[in-house]
Amino acid sequence: MPKIAIIGTTSWGKTLGVVLAHKGLQVRLWARTQRETTELRSAGPNPALLPGITFPPQLSITSLLGEALADVKAVILAVPSETMRHNIRLVQGYLNGSMIVVSAAKGLEIGSSKRMSQVIAEEIDPRFWSNICVLSGPNLSREIIRDLPAATVVAAEDEAVAREAQKLLTAPNFCVYTNTDVIGVELGGALKNIIALGAGMVDGLGYGDNAKAAFITRGLIEIAALGVALGANPLTFVGLAGFGDLIATCASPLSRNHYVGVELAKGRSLKEITDSMTSVAEGVNTTIAAWNLARQLGLGMPITEKIYQVLFEGVDPRQAVDELMAAEGRHELAGQKWELVSFFRHRRHS
Repeated sequence: MPKIAIIGTTSWGKTLGVVLAHKGLQVRLWARTQRETTELRSAGPNPALLPGITFPPQLSITSLLGEALADVKAVILAVPSETMRHNIRLVQGYLNGSMIVVSAAKGLEIGSSKRMSQVIAEEIDPRFWSNICVLSGPNLSREIIRDLPAATVVAAEDEAVAREAQKLLTAPNFCVYTNTDVIGVELGGALKNIIALGAGMVDGLGYGDNAKAAFITRGLIEIAALGVALGANPLTFVGLAGFGDLIATCASPLSRNHYVGVELAKGRSLKEITDSMTSVAEGVNTTIAAWNLARQLGLGMPITEKIYQVLFEGVDPRQAVDELMAAEGRHELAGQKWELVSFFRHRRHS
């Protein structure tokens, strides 16, 4: 059976390791230190949150990067977006032309506002660019690790590479679809975290399901507007990596970003909330990156703007949500420098 390396002992990295090992693949999970390796070997994925869940025999844990990456068919980078560049620099010397490189991170790089596939491409040999894939979808790890059914999308510019990754990653109760719209799949996974922060605020304020449905829907259109401006296919955002992931992240109490929004609405500070968390809420940093992208493009992104103000400028969540819900109505696909109206009109008449 093929060997798979997973870089990152995040909840998603451990979950993918368990799923693929149960499928029968030989999985090597790379931990940063020998101490972490020892703790994981003895305790399992997370006995506090996941009692009874253990690592299958087909999954080994090592702190030796060369051991983790020896003779593997694919390497999955399941790390926070803020550490992706550091981690791919560690990995790049072990890559070869037959090894698929999969980004399982859902975020944008602060400073450059680049997608994870762009970060990876900048750090590896150009000969291996066609092997870059991205994995995204409605994938709450605490459900998947318990073997509850889920679906996801793997995207690569080369459809044959996407199909190869699909074959490796598909497992019982984990259905993997393919796509060639890498931009759209990545942006759907990253930007939905911003909307989830706002949806959490709506829930924390007790504004009800009508308000949250409106907020989520407007958020999806805003995601698609930025995506189209950056070259994505807008239809990607009505699929699993767009609308599907948005629903799961905005509605589930398992969502870290939704949790942060709820806690902000209660009056807690962002620092207090994030300091108390053991995992990263990607929406916080992604808000900075998306806000910068919108400014560079001159693109109107009112939800992103308001979430940024709440996170970093001290604006009260109630004020921000009230202002968004009271915004002046217009064509729902129209906005500052949005191309959605013209795109769909063109499609209708072509």
